[in-house]
Parts: sequence; C-alpha cells; structure tokens
Amino acid sequence: MNKLLDVENLTLQFDTDEGRITAVDNVSFDLEAGEVMGLVGESGSGKSVTAKSLMKLNARNAVYSDETGVKLHLESGEIEIMSLNTSAEMQVVRGGAISMIFQEPMASFAPAISIGDQMVEQLMIHTDMNKKQSKQLSIEMLERVGISDAATRFNQYAFELSGGMRQRAMIAMALSTKPKLLIADEPTTALDVTIQAQVIDLMKDLVEEFGMGIIFITHDLGVVAQTADKVAVMYLGRIVEQGTVRDVIRRPAHPYTKGLLAALPRLDDLDSPLVPIPGDIPSPLERPPGCVFSTRCGVAIEGRCTVDVPKFVELGDGHRVACHLPLAELTGS
Repeated sequence: MNKLLDVENLTLQFDTDEGRITAVDNVSFDLEAGEVMGLVGESGSGKSVTAKSLMKLNARNAVYSDETGVKLHLESGEIEIMSLNTSAEMQVVRGGAISMIFQEPMASFAPAISIGDQMVEQLMIHTDMNKKQSKQLSIEMLERVGISDAATRFNQYAFELSGGMRQRAMIAMALSTKPKLLIADEPTTALDVTIQAQVIDLMKDLVEEFGMGIIFITHDLGVVAQTADKVAVMYLGRIVEQGTVRDVIRRPAHPYTKGLLAALPRLDDLDSPLVPIPGDIPSPLERPPGCVFSTRCGVAIEGRCTVDVPKFVELGDGHRVACHLPLAELTGS
C-alpha cells in the first residue's frame, strides 16, 4: 500500500471569551491508501475536531500550531493542507480528494434544494461528468446505501426523509465523488443494524475497489473491530494508545482503553455487570496537568501521572501507548 495521509504534531486551540483552550494536543498518525483507521473515544475526546482539521473545517476562532503538519499524498503530488488558505485552494481537498460524512445529516443538506440537485452539483464541480451522468451515478449510489425507490428520493428534500434515510443519503453523497480519503463521523449512529451492516459492507467494497482510505470515528468498539485495520484511542484531545485493531482490542495497554472495553456488554456472558469508567471527562477549560486521564485513572502513580505528560512506549508491531505505568503492568507480563 502507498502512504495517503501524514498527520504530524496536530495541535489545535480555540480562542474563546474564557481564553484560549486546547482541543487537540500533539496528535500524530498516518494512513495508507486502502486502509481503515478507527478513531475511538468518549464524547468530548476531540475526535470530530481532529477530523475536521484535515480539511480545515473548524470554526474561524481555531488556531493551529506552527508545528502542525497535514500532508495528503495524491497521484498528482503532495498537498500540505495547512498551507491552503482560500476556498479555491481548498476545493481540491474539500469534497474532492477528501469527503466527510457528518454526524448530523440535516447540517449537510440545504433545506431548499433537493437531495438530487445537491448530489449532481458536487459531482459536476469535482468530476468531469455531465448532468445526465451525474444524475445516473447519484441514483445508483442512493440504491447502494439501501434507499428504496431511489429515483423518487432523488427529487425529494431532506425534510421529507426520515432520519435514517437522510443519513444514508448523506453517505451516498460523500461516496459518490469516490474520494481518496473518506472521513466517517459516527456514520451508522442513526441506522438500524441491518442498514449498518449494508453501509459497512459498502465502505469495505469501496476501499477494495478504489483504494480509498477511511478514518472511521465512533465510540462503538464493536463497529471498529469489524471495520478497521488499526485504531487510535483518544482522550481529551490526545491519542493515548494506537495500533492494529487486533492488538489494541485483544491486548489493551492503557487504563482508558481497558475501561472502554470493560464497559461493553458481553454476548458470551449476559449476566456479567457493565463496569463504567468512574467520573466524567474534564472540560477543555480545566485540562489536568500531566496525563489527561489521571483524574479518572484507578492506577495513577502519585506525584508522577498528575505532573508529567507521558511519552509513548513502543509495545511492538506499531502498537504504542502513552502511559507512566511500568512495561510489565502495561503488557500484563
């Protein structure tokens, strides 16, 4: 596989009335063409903000650090996204090389324009298709995500569709330009399990067919296990553990990752109690010093975890964790 995306030292802050707050702190990862990466964590972990940074879609009060680097590797050459400033410059990235399925479908469709017209418009902007070809492909994509009577739905407006159908139409629109990178922000949240399976299978097909890379944002580790090749676990704007899905789920090392997995219901033991992670994720205005998870961690080292920011420890085969615990405790050896 070929390198598609490099994210290095992504640090993002927002200027607010309460001062400058840190939303993403020194996040680095990469993605190969044809690879699916799961971005996992509780609400407020910084997953969506990180994803929007890849297209510079965050609000105008967003401030990126000078060290932030986001490079997209295309057949036509390398694009340093942080150096793009105007809408014209960003057009090759937004909706072209990169598409995003947003968490709220109503925010993605203009209420006074039909679903079909919006799909056709983006295809005519980002491809060399004519109007007839664009309409044909749009209806085909609506059918592929499980929308019945797609030709009729093509002419309808977002408010005429159910929530689940709007979500599927948004997915169809994002996939229709066949982007090199697809960012899927909780794409199956509003869908029933049957349609979830269809959408996941469709994404897998497109990865295989077009070599598309996908960043799959979710809090559902079950979806990640059946969808992604590798996973990055985020907490309060930092990646605390990353590696292949097999390694991270079978051999979790960070206390936060272990807590997320312990909170999942077990189908092989329906009587086992769910074990929630104690406490709540802090506000970005009240970021704890040292390890950001130290305020909720049951094995925090006094005088160290609350003072020093942990560095990544390599556990092998790309599996790494940012934690102060001794290696023997992290690996259970």
